[in-house]
Order: sequence, then structure tokens, then C-alpha cells
Amino acid sequence: METPVSTGLWGKTPTGEFTIWIKLRSTTMSGGSGADYYNLPNVPHVMFFSNSEVAASRGFSIHGTYWHNNFGHPMSHGCVNMKATDVAKLYDWATPVSTGNSTHSTKMNPGTKITIHDGESEINVSP
Repeated sequence: METPVSTGLWGKTPTGEFTIWIKLRSTTMSGGSGADYYNLPNVPHVMFFSNSEVAASRGFSIHGTYWHNNFGHPMSHGCVNMKATDVAKLYDWATPVSTGNSTHSTKMNPGTKITIHDGESEINVSP
């Protein structure tokens, strides 16, 4: 799969190697303050990622986006935004294998390893 994405404009998207530690079929995302505040219900196909330098509590993820269509340009608060149709395919392909609304990675069902490069405006994934 090769598809344009949007990364951080109001917050930097971390770069490096990460592991998907939880997948959520949909969730509400909110944060920021003042003019930067956002509250987005029903964000689809969310895959949170972390590593030893970027804690899971920081809340970075790959997810579907319904509030803009400006893919290929920075638009996020640090997450990787994808078209809803594209992220659904990635969500189904990536591990941990998800059977419900929320699935944590485990030793028996580990998360997919991902690499985020600085300056990337598209994601390229292959099995």
C-alpha cells in the first residue's frame, strides 16, 4: 500500500522505529488548549505506537481522518493522519490481531513494527 498521509503541523510527529501497542476500532481524541483545542469523536481505526524513547502516554497514533482531505501536507498535532478507506486496510493488516473495539499487543499477539522517517508525506507498507 502506498498512500499520502498528513503528519505534524501543530506538534512534531516522532521519527524512528516503533511498535503498535494498542488498536482501537474508533475513539474520541481531544487535546490542545485555547485556539489549538480539538475534540474529535469517532476517530476511526486508531493504532497507537511507542518505543523506549517515546512513551505510550504521549498518545501518538496512526488513524483515519474525516475532518480534512489535505493529505500529503502537515495537518496534525503529531499523529499520522490517513484517509479512512486506506487506514481501514492498514488496521486490518497490522497486528495485534483485533477481534473487538480495543486490542492490546501481547507476547502472543505482538504489535506491528513501524518506521517513521522525517519529512515523509506518504506511508508505504508491504507484508
